[in-house]
Amino acid sequence: MSIVKQRGLYAIAVILLGALMTHHPIARSATQSSTAVEPTVLAPFYTKALYDPPEAGTYELPPIGMAADGNVIDTKGNKRRLHEFFSDGKVILLSFIYSTCNDVNGCPLATAVMYEIQKRIRNDPFLRDRFEMVSLSFDPIYDTPEVMALYGKGYTKDNNWRFLTTASNDDLQPILDSYQQSVIRDYDENGKELASFSHILRVFLIDPEKRIRNIYSVSFLNPGLIINDAKTVLMSDSQAPAEDNLVKVASLSRPGDYKVGYETKDYVTNSQSVADRTGKEADLSAYLVKPPLGLPAIPQPENNPITQAKVQLGRKLFYDRRLSLNNTFSCAMCHIPEQGFSNNELAIAVGLEGRSGRRNSPTIYNVAYLKKLFHDGREESLEQQVWGPLLAFNEMANPSVGAVISKIRNIPDYKGLFEAAFDGRGVSMETLGMAIASYERLLVSGNSPFDRWYYGGEKNALNDAAKRGFDLFVGKAGCVSCHTIGEKSALFTDDAMHNTGMGYRESMGIKPESQKMLVAPGIYMNISQDIIAETGFQPIGDVGLYEVTQNPADRWKYHTPSLRNVALTAPYMHNGALSTLREVVDFYNEGGVENELLDVLIKPLGLTDRECDDLVAFMESLTGDNVDTIVADAFAAPIGDLTKEDPDWAH
Repeated sequence: MSIVKQRGLYAIAVILLGALMTHHPIARSATQSSTAVEPTVLAPFYTKALYDPPEAGTYELPPIGMAADGNVIDTKGNKRRLHEFFSDGKVILLSFIYSTCNDVNGCPLATAVMYEIQKRIRNDPFLRDRFEMVSLSFDPIYDTPEVMALYGKGYTKDNNWRFLTTASNDDLQPILDSYQQSVIRDYDENGKELASFSHILRVFLIDPEKRIRNIYSVSFLNPGLIINDAKTVLMSDSQAPAEDNLVKVASLSRPGDYKVGYETKDYVTNSQSVADRTGKEADLSAYLVKPPLGLPAIPQPENNPITQAKVQLGRKLFYDRRLSLNNTFSCAMCHIPEQGFSNNELAIAVGLEGRSGRRNSPTIYNVAYLKKLFHDGREESLEQQVWGPLLAFNEMANPSVGAVISKIRNIPDYKGLFEAAFDGRGVSMETLGMAIASYERLLVSGNSPFDRWYYGGEKNALNDAAKRGFDLFVGKAGCVSCHTIGEKSALFTDDAMHNTGMGYRESMGIKPESQKMLVAPGIYMNISQDIIAETGFQPIGDVGLYEVTQNPADRWKYHTPSLRNVALTAPYMHNGALSTLREVVDFYNEGGVENELLDVLIKPLGLTDRECDDLVAFMESLTGDNVDTIVADAFAAPIGDLTKEDPDWAH
């Protein structure tokens, strides 16, 4: 029998061994001699771990050295460098093995553990696109590329496990020395070379910067521990830029044309073009593993689990102006990142070519948790919701679903992106919605001063005014009835529909006789409502949920917004009628606007001026500490400028 065929049989035997290990921990290789001694103590992987692994992100794994490079050969016989198999942005698990090892606590253990990890991360949205494994043989004489291909057959279908060898011991030894991996060839009593080696099993966890973050021996080679270690590394690394380049307060959140001082004659605009904004991409999927304090786990539909490829594609689509009819308007031009993913400068949204909408742009921070979308609650999933703005005449104005899909299909820089994100499926109504929804679900923001005080036990995280405001919020003011707070998390919304009287007032045209208006920098005038009516368009009728249900009892009901990051999302209410949080508090303090369908929870509160200010102070404490990380990530996204390669360039 040739050496290649002989080693191929060995490889097949070990493959079977690895697959059977999880069911039969004392299974032995077909090459084991009858005189070999059974191991008396099996590795914990085969029996039961001695302890439960700590929760990912609750500990640190400092770098302990750089991962060495070297000359290797892949299973197709190509000569490569080891670092070529360390993909950018991914954690690598590196093991040193040889295909004929018959020590159940040796190389078969490493293979069995890695096989188990491969199975577990298959449905893990955080790790499956960020974790790869490499098994490198330290027996280059017998473990040829053909043998390693046979050894790895059955493990490589997920495309996240590579099997490598080297051309010679001369190429191998520097790699082993760098990893301090001791390997000694065994000899029999007559000094004859055997096919076995004596070695200490060591498996290396390597971060995206090619730094070794942990080394596992037999006793610690446990899938649960390795998975949590990998997540911890990715989570800590993705948060590092916030320390170095981004501040943890919402300093990036402000109107593009910041109008402080606009009332003075010396005002000068500092408006910034969207093309001039610069940012730093962040790995927001860390929140899938560990949501910000105060928020529950991010929900994911069974038919659309979040993956990195989907998020990257959805992010690109969200900021791409080419998704509108005339290539000028993106999702982000109503949901502006630095304006709380709303629009601070317009009470009512304005779409393509200045076409007015009817309602204020709602924030999409923490929209992942909502079951009712739009102010009137007419949609129930983010996948479906996205098509409303894409097709609305006064938003992005596309004529049809097919027109959008055809345009994207013909834009060169989308080539292959949908197929890569959706297992070969191209752009469609479904996949486009799934991609944008995947990005939007990661726009979660918590760990606010309130969260650190209420859930984190930091006594000094809130000032006295905010603490008094909280007491009012859950007590005298009764805000918590609609803006709910849970035992372990708080969404600050009941996700329900209510009539506060604001919609009734607007619908009935109940307005003061005149309105104070800023007509030029530093110049205010009281303008009669008659003049305003003559010079402007009358608002389009809006009766809220009634338009969806046609139930008269649903007139003027609108969705309860979350109060998280509310200090960033002015103006307020479904129609943007209230400019400040104090105006909102005053509105509710007066009992809303009386009407026959007013919600029973709305009634005069009898708050003093100080109590109103305290409530505002409390709401201002709900700004998450990761806002600037999210905004900077948004600034790093391309905005979809037309190029000569785009199908609409000629127009």
